Amino acid sequence: MSVYTSKGYLPPLHPRSRGRVARHAPSGCLGYRIASSGCQSFAVVKPSQALALHRREIRELVERNRARNPRIFGSVLHGRDTETSDLDVLVDPVPGTTLLDLGGLQVLLEELLGVQVDLLTPGDLPKRARDRVLSEAVPV
Repeated sequence: MSVYTSKGYLPPLHPRSRGRVARHAPSGCLGYRIASSGCQSFAVVKPSQALALHRREIRELVERNRARNPRIFGSVLHGRDTETSDLDVLVDPVPGTTLLDLGGLQVLLEELLGVQVDLLTPGDLPKRARDRVLSEAVPV
């Protein structure tokens, strides 16, 4: 879940974090989270909204982190994403890219966007879905 405050985006809380996402929001706010410093109000943002705000930054992060050609697929591409959806991103790794490089890129994208990111390469896609995903994926 992405959160936006007057100070910018907040990354999602890790499931094992000490903070909790509250079930009921104060009036006039879509939600709030309880943190060690108290309650922080936020607005819930769908992955498609975060993508629309940060396309240039996504392309720059991918280029700086040993990958190329970022593309979107899945629920965001088809307009079916919700506040709890993740953002499916497909990238082409450059020669020598490691799993640590891709994991680091995924973390950077999640911190930038404030939503969960599923970062995949074409080789990560299941064979039965690979051709369909590659043909429908849209550049960021």
